[in-house]
Amino acid sequence: MPLPPLPGLPRLGRSPLLPLLLLLLLLVGPARPISFQLPGKARKCLREEIHRDTLVTGEYEISAPPGSSTGPSANLKITDSAGHILYAKEDATKGKFAFTTEDYDMFEACFESKLPVGTGRMPDQLVTLDMKHGVEAKNYEEIAKVEKLKPLEVELRRLEDLSESIVNDFAYMKKREEEMRDTNESTNTRVLYFSIFSMCCLIGLATWQVFYLRRFFKAKKLIE
Repeated sequence: MPLPPLPGLPRLGRSPLLPLLLLLLLLVGPARPISFQLPGKARKCLREEIHRDTLVTGEYEISAPPGSSTGPSANLKITDSAGHILYAKEDATKGKFAFTTEDYDMFEACFESKLPVGTGRMPDQLVTLDMKHGVEAKNYEEIAKVEKLKPLEVELRRLEDLSESIVNDFAYMKKREEEMRDTNESTNTRVLYFSIFSMCCLIGLATWQVFYLRRFFKAKKLIE
């Protein structure tokens, strides 16, 4: 007996988009964490553009290299382009964070190394950051437990969220294209008016020069 459709989920059985959605689901996959070395008294930042009303989750870990006499020590701060602090942690070593964006913006996660007082050069620390947003940030295992969903229903829910995310991305791209088109049309109109104004000024200047030279030559009695 086939499973009944989920509320709000379109029937995908006969839709030509089903193979495409399945392919996208396989290609997206889980995001891999980012790892980099953080030297002593250094500051490194990672930036990413994220859409509005999007859930962002992250997990980080800072570890000192093997054989180091001092433990890891760094500050973590996540801000938007306006400088608003979304998450901050001093002496961060390991933890998680989560927030929801209010508008489309550029978000920045900065790690700043701290050098203990009375020590020499601090060895490079290893920073691992696993940051997810949108569909990747949702915990579908928890959703399945709360709503008592079967594995197939969980995958369908994930496909629904993925398709909605793709539609939202296309809608945003369409909006940006319309804004750029309006800007281009406005610029073209201004350039046209400026070109007409420049031509009128040149024609007026040329006419004034002709009359001025004619009067000058007449005053010098070079022409009648």
